[in-house]
Amino acid sequence: MPFKSQAQRRKFAELLVKGEISPETFEEWNRETGSAKLPERVAKKKKTASRQKRKRKAASARKSKARRTSSRTRR
Repeated sequence: MPFKSQAQRRKFAELLVKGEISPETFEEWNRETGSAKLPERVAKKKKTASRQKRKRKAASARKSKARRTSSRTRR
């Protein structure tokens, strides 16, 4: 099983130091990966819910501000 990311390589190196996997297993997986530059993450980082809420709140604030301004000019 080749490593898929730098984080996975670091995790397995940590397990090797702890003695939870054998050096032969680590070397075999590392060899299968080759010298390829691995990504930090395998999948894109997901957006957090709080970030999406802030965006929605800002958009609604802009809309309400525009509505208030337009109603004042009509008077």
